Amino acid sequence: MKARLFHLHTLSALHCGTGQSVGVVDLPIARAKATKLPIVPGSSLRGVLRDAVAAKSDTDAETLFGPRNVTDSAGAFAGALAVGDANLLALPVRSLGGIVCYATSPFILSRYARDLTRAEKATPPVTAPNENTALAPPASVNRVEGKIVLEDLDLAVQQDDTAERWAQHLAQLLYPEDYASQREFIARFAILPDDVMDFLSEMATEVRARVAIDPKKGTVKAGALWYEENLPAESVLWGVLALSSSFRPDDDRAEEDLAKLLPKGEPPLQLGGNASVGHGLVRFLAEEVVR
Repeated sequence: MKARLFHLHTLSALHCGTGQSVGVVDLPIARAKATKLPIVPGSSLRGVLRDAVAAKSDTDAETLFGPRNVTDSAGAFAGALAVGDANLLALPVRSLGGIVCYATSPFILSRYARDLTRAEKATPPVTAPNENTALAPPASVNRVEGKIVLEDLDLAVQQDDTAERWAQHLAQLLYPEDYASQREFIARFAILPDDVMDFLSEMATEVRARVAIDPKKGTVKAGALWYEENLPAESVLWGVLALSSSFRPDDDRAEEDLAKLLPKGEPPLQLGGNASVGHGLVRFLAEEVVR
């Protein structure tokens, strides 16, 4: 069995809930227990991937994910695919200059670099910025009079080759043939101190008010107002999935053949809740083999 990196790129607000309600947010997003950073649970992603594969072939879906219903031991076999949680890699944050900044931190990049190294991919070094300082590429458009202003935080700017190299890596991953979008991403990328990223990962997510309408009156139902937390559009996450050769008795395909059954980024998948209002559209990008 081999593991592979995958990435998620959100195209619209994404709500994958199971988080604990805090304050005015009735439906928070899922977060890792120890770090409190946003995640997309592997169970949520697994179900969506299964539906995407089953839309083309029920047999392929059973081979990858196992049978939906087992009536006897003869029809029981393990699926070839295991899907891990997706972890936050870059968070779009409102910026005074350049409109938006794609923010990450040394802690996040160190965890990501560990998985890249296991995939035998060269990674840029992880450099920690000074306190209240952001590392940004030389072409950054987020600078305003020598500072980057994110939400209500003012950070000094340090031009850094490391930030540019990480920005280039992610830009090429997200937009492999779109050089204009690569330049836009690089110009809006920054590495923030861990404590600043921790604050923004909780305070810079998107909270929307939702209501339910009484179909007879055409007005809001009594008590039907709630607040939902979302990961904003353009967020980037990564995770690891494990793939083996088929365990299906009548299927001897190797893992490389089964890998071709996974979605390839287009068309986008719908993940999490609120599909009817256009939420949860994501690009699923399967990546390198992790050895």
